[in-house]
Amino acid sequence: MASSGPCAEVREKFQAALALARLELRRNPEKEPYKSKYSARALLEEVKALLGPAPDDDDDDDEDWGPRAEAGAGEHALGPPAAPAAAPLEVAGPAAQRALRLAVIEFHLGVNHIDTEELSAGEEHLVKSLRLLRRYRLSHDCISLYIQAQNNLGILWSEREEIETAKAYLESSEALYNQYMKEIGSPPLDPTEHFLPEEEKLTEQERSKRFEKVYTHNLYYLAQVYQHMEMFEKAAHYCHSTLKRQLEHSAYHPMEWAINAATLSQFYINKLCFMEARHCLSAANVIFGQIGKIQTTEDTPEVEGDLPELYHQRKGEIARCWIKYCLALLQNAQLSMQDNIGELDFDKQQELRALRKKELDEEESIRKKAVQFGSGELCDAISAVEEKVRYLRPLDFEEARELFLLGQHYVLEAKEFFQIDGYVTDHIEVVQDHSALFKVLAFFETDLERQCKMHKRRIAMLEPLLVDLNPQYYLLVNRQIQFEIAHAYYDMMDLKVAIADKLRDPDSHIVKKINNLNKSALKYYQLFLDSLRDPNKVFPEHLGEDVLRPAMLAKFRVARLYGKVITADPKKELENLATSLEHYKFIVDYCETHPEAAQEIEVELELSKEMVGLLPTKMERFRAKMALT
Repeated sequence: MASSGPCAEVREKFQAALALARLELRRNPEKEPYKSKYSARALLEEVKALLGPAPDDDDDDDEDWGPRAEAGAGEHALGPPAAPAAAPLEVAGPAAQRALRLAVIEFHLGVNHIDTEELSAGEEHLVKSLRLLRRYRLSHDCISLYIQAQNNLGILWSEREEIETAKAYLESSEALYNQYMKEIGSPPLDPTEHFLPEEEKLTEQERSKRFEKVYTHNLYYLAQVYQHMEMFEKAAHYCHSTLKRQLEHSAYHPMEWAINAATLSQFYINKLCFMEARHCLSAANVIFGQIGKIQTTEDTPEVEGDLPELYHQRKGEIARCWIKYCLALLQNAQLSMQDNIGELDFDKQQELRALRKKELDEEESIRKKAVQFGSGELCDAISAVEEKVRYLRPLDFEEARELFLLGQHYVLEAKEFFQIDGYVTDHIEVVQDHSALFKVLAFFETDLERQCKMHKRRIAMLEPLLVDLNPQYYLLVNRQIQFEIAHAYYDMMDLKVAIADKLRDPDSHIVKKINNLNKSALKYYQLFLDSLRDPNKVFPEHLGEDVLRPAMLAKFRVARLYGKVITADPKKELENLATSLEHYKFIVDYCETHPEAAQEIEVELELSKEMVGLLPTKMERFRAKMALT
């Protein structure tokens, strides 16, 4: 084979193979889904035969290659280079040119076998491609192909759940890209060019675009590997880099990009980086809005028209990420301003107001530049969305209400797709988040009656869920909702008692209201506690870690509720005190036999011990008083 270029037959067969490989699977016969792939493979094998045998491999002692057979990886598995590559060798002479073209064919055969789910054969071909290229891997002609072969091996080993091996291949690709850009920098040849005549070779601009796309894929796969290894900081960094590069090179699918950006926001929320989370979500909104408006390319396939359901699902998922943002920011503000009994601490509120200036200055710091997506008009569009949403903790009711209304807007948007008929668990989580938004807004509200109305709204949206849920299939969700409804009634009762305490002479209507709320709270706490019983209706001697704290809290609140029933019947009041004592004693006794439980409910345990000491004396005095009357 002459070095000036492959013969016409080789070129034609190779181009035909590429065309068949790109043929969509759905265009194949139903009973032969891989027909086009097999046809492409046959053509690639013909090209391989026309090119002739590979040159003798006399460079096995290349110190940079460092082949490492992975445990259980098979005889063809090779590890990536153990050290940075040496100075690049250029592809010169007919033998080197033939080796390079054979490497291209081996690469495509590898990808072909992987596409037809023949992973071992795919691995063998990809490794052969690397062997043929290893001494030239940093050259202008080979770097792109070499990185693509390693990327595909990284994906292959990831699918086998050999994550360390996958990581090694992908990190090697990243290192080679960085070394090439530092030492050479010019746009390298695309693998397809080795079978093109000179006049059909790509422009420098197109080469650069394709090479940058290869590197972007490398970062994308690394992000997934780091996520799998629970290296979350690294995973987020690589995901962010991938998203930025996709925008820079206009190589993205709007729907996929938007959902990835929205998902990344959840990492930032967990790290309490609300400015970064807001930016990701704002960018997700803007890019999602491009669907149907931008020209489709190989990277932006026209799937929206084919899959309208997926469009609405993704829209709902982005809305749910916004809900989590609003809720987390409100809850973080509550935690920073509440006292030891969960009420608004005005001194802390004032301290945070004084810190607000510092937080505003931080907005202009390097953090904002580091996270920024896009440039020009796109950057302006994202900023326009951001400016409507706060990222600093709200410090009063008006600021909290802003976030609440935004969260509620996205609740309605999410519920459009995640309806209870078909998406039970998702629908319930959206409703629970809606309830949580009302709950945290109530913390900022100073008017007790308005607080009551917010908790009433929570109950109104949660109670119907229990009607639709089969407790046999949705036991855990049922428990969550029972506990949440009980707590909402409990909070309402406390608020009504506080309102009554301000009145000189509470009327019978208020007393009845307090008792009804008390009764409803008891009902739902008891339903929750009963759900923990075994089939013989026996309460467990040992509570699982997942239900320990809620069970202890339920027992504590039931004890307190019985002690707060308002009654004119002395006998009934004594019965209520006895029941209250029984529940306080349960908590104390359980914590004595299960010391680990004491750490979960330190405050409630201390109060329970106090009540176990006080209630018997109170009950004795009560009995004595009853005897006298």
